[in-house]
Amino acid sequence: MRKALDRVSGGLGSKPALIVVDVVRGFTDPSCPLGSEADEVVDANVRLMNAFHDANLPVVLTTVIYRDDQQASVFRARIPALNLLTPESEWVLFDSRLPVAPGDLQLEKRHASSFHGTELDEWLRGQNVDSVVVTGLTTSGCVRATAVDGLQNNYRVVVPREACGDRDEQAHEANLYDLNAKYADVLSLDDTLALLPR
Repeated sequence: MRKALDRVSGGLGSKPALIVVDVVRGFTDPSCPLGSEADEVVDANVRLMNAFHDANLPVVLTTVIYRDDQQASVFRARIPALNLLTPESEWVLFDSRLPVAPGDLQLEKRHASSFHGTELDEWLRGQNVDSVVVTGLTTSGCVRATAVDGLQNNYRVVVPREACGDRDEQAHEANLYDLNAKYADVLSLDDTLALLPR
């Protein structure tokens, strides 16, 4: 068995942004085939969003919407429940408990990563963002993909443990372990909040 790689914690820079990944009704309502019980995740994201708003720091919220049959067709063939995420569906709406502000970027995506095929990187650069806090649903899917792409776009990445969740607890823990080993700092919610610029 090889030992773990040496790593250095990156923390946050002077202008972090919060990326709230897919905290939408389809993922927070257990009655949806894509959903699970996520009250604690929503509560953690409310705290983070309020803190970022209070500090005048950028906030991004993503949702998945498919507007025609060609968008992400391979992904949707693999996970048929994704076909519920249409423009007229209630499942694509942000969870009503989130304190969405007028200045927040509301971003549609088609794939797991919030960066893939979207304006996210360009928007963050325009805000002079140097680091990102990635939260949301699910840890093993869109949160992980967004965190990895955050690093690949040269941002420092922090993932607050309590602010993300998964339908599968083992997948949640395994992905947090792997993210922390290579791609991000996985921290507690309180430790993440303590890193925000004052």
